[in-house]
Amino acid sequence: MKKLILSVILIATMLSSRADEGMWLPMLLGKQVYNDMVKKGLKLTKEQLYSINKSSLKDAIIIFGGGCTGEIVSNEGLIFTNHHCGYGAIAAASSVENNYLRDGFYAFNKDQEIQSQLTVQFLDKIVDVTADVEAGLKGLAWADRVKKLQEVYKGITDKVADKENGVTGRIYSMFKDNQYIMYVYKTYKDVRLVGTPPESIGKFGGDTDNWEWPRHTGDFSIFRVYASKDGKPTEYSKENVPLKPKHFLPVSIKGIKDGDYAMIYGYPGGTNRYETSYGIKLKNDIENPALVGLRDMRLKYMHEQMIKDPAVKLKLASDYAGIANYWKFFDGETKQLIKFNTYGQKQKFENAFTDWAKGKPDYENIFAEYDKNYSSWTPYSKHRQYLREGILGSPLSAFAASLMGLEGTLVKAGVSAEDIKKAVDAADASRKNFLKSEDLPSDKNILAAVAMAFYNDINKEQHPANIYDKIATYGSLSDESTYKKWALDVFAKTMILNDEKWNSFIANPTAMELQNDMAFDFAASFAKNYNSKYAPMFTAFNSKNNELGRAYLKGIMMRDTAAAAKMYPDANFSMRVSYGNVKSYKPRDAIFCDYITTAKGIMEKYVPGDYEFDLPAKQVELFKKRDFGQYIDKTRNDLVIGFITTNDITGGNSGSPVIDGNGNLIGLAFDGNYEALSHKIAFDKDLNRTICLDVRYLLWCVDKLGGAKNIINELKLVK
Repeated sequence: MKKLILSVILIATMLSSRADEGMWLPMLLGKQVYNDMVKKGLKLTKEQLYSINKSSLKDAIIIFGGGCTGEIVSNEGLIFTNHHCGYGAIAAASSVENNYLRDGFYAFNKDQEIQSQLTVQFLDKIVDVTADVEAGLKGLAWADRVKKLQEVYKGITDKVADKENGVTGRIYSMFKDNQYIMYVYKTYKDVRLVGTPPESIGKFGGDTDNWEWPRHTGDFSIFRVYASKDGKPTEYSKENVPLKPKHFLPVSIKGIKDGDYAMIYGYPGGTNRYETSYGIKLKNDIENPALVGLRDMRLKYMHEQMIKDPAVKLKLASDYAGIANYWKFFDGETKQLIKFNTYGQKQKFENAFTDWAKGKPDYENIFAEYDKNYSSWTPYSKHRQYLREGILGSPLSAFAASLMGLEGTLVKAGVSAEDIKKAVDAADASRKNFLKSEDLPSDKNILAAVAMAFYNDINKEQHPANIYDKIATYGSLSDESTYKKWALDVFAKTMILNDEKWNSFIANPTAMELQNDMAFDFAASFAKNYNSKYAPMFTAFNSKNNELGRAYLKGIMMRDTAAAAKMYPDANFSMRVSYGNVKSYKPRDAIFCDYITTAKGIMEKYVPGDYEFDLPAKQVELFKKRDFGQYIDKTRNDLVIGFITTNDITGGNSGSPVIDGNGNLIGLAFDGNYEALSHKIAFDKDLNRTICLDVRYLLWCVDKLGGAKNIINELKLVK
């Protein structure tokens, strides 16, 4: 009886969202959590939150680029998002002469706005297509389901596709393939840069402050979406006009208080809240430590060169930021998972589930099967990380490995001269792009370091044949200098970095010449070794995990149907809504963290000339004068820079609007706090905080610092 009671308690605990946990599907808010949202301070109706017949909040929220969120803030298609989301476009628009990344940029009229390669996607509607998908997969075993799934998806999405109007459907698996939801999007391709603060504001605090509170980063950039004169999505043209959106967010400068309602719409990229203890153990013991160590190595060598030369910094800035961001995340994730014994908590739940599953053939052997599956893959897990984050972490090595497609064309029997030319032209174009971003000094060190790390840390039986025999001709394989000598030779001799050799090759390409290239030989040896031996094992491991995960989650929901009705699916870059409150917190004994940061705090961190904590001279001058204009917080008599909320978000929510109870924009979400970096796996009800840019600081930067009153005048300000 005690075991049964424990089982019920644990299952109920896992099923029900706690505190402000939950990334909710917009179309189901009315059935799941709307009443709770109202209790916390929401003033809007269900239809104002999500509607397919009338304009609603969801119409102001966009997928920005490939992996962020943005929001429409004017009736002329103006977009707010994070600085780090627009980083690549800002860097691409910059040059040494016009370094917008370093100095900032604002368009004072629409003619000054800068073309980008970005796209944005608006959500039209959400449709549950579970019945249609299951009908297409009926009677199939798991392996056959997997093979046919994309075909079934396509049959459904083709019915809503409208290429002329940029409309596409995308089906998302929810609850580990127990439900299927189609999101219908409209994509716009003409997106232009309108404004960005100097990098010293947009990245203030750099890696030191990343994932930390208190935070003083002005993490924003501004874009505009254009359409044809009849409002349709189209390629860039000077004839295009600003898009008239269905809905845009008013911007509140009224200020916030501790306890105020806060709601976030956006596109969280991925969580795994229903992960098993086996997955936690693999992550803690192997995957995360390997990733953190290898990224640390790469960042070290990149940083050494970036601080020497502004041109190199500009070239490497985007890649460095991306690598650094999740280097710190995965380091913190492991520490928090261990600190809160997430592994042990998962085991308790799984033991209770196994007790409940006894005598139920569909569920009673799930964890025995999990045990076998993880035991078979774990010995090779580090190899996979060292290939992806190590060997292919060298830009030269990664590009060389990409030439395996060209090699495949060259060795294939009966390939036409036209097909060979296409493959060669594609490789040539790819090489040109690679050379634009390649920094030789840092990459030489990276290549030497990752080759040595793989040799030392990966089981010798898993090494590719002959590669280390070749490196050994340069000296002892236990000596760092050996790898440095070898790497210098690779860079000196590869045709990839030599225009004369490359042009000679593409004029008369042969597989043998490519295979004899030192860089290609190295990278391809590792990739082919993995692809032939270990990739099939990883595919089988993932497939079995997915099959077991579907059955496990189905069993959880079957165990308690009432609680299952209020479950939320893992994040998967489909639009979600989270809600909570602005709230201070106590991360450790005797430490209190206020809910806002101010200009006073920026000046306390400010270090003239510092790589991470410098500020524009004009900003320092305005702060000293306390020239905050209409954006001042009268309660604090200061300019508020950032604030924290209890909202549940994850990667992909970058740039998401933080919205008050009346539907007004009060900030932009841009980070999480270090004390809760286990949030992809487990939400912490006490410590989880979303770090947000206060919109008043954004407007101050645009208006008082940037002088772009034209942008301010375009907004609907709520005072």
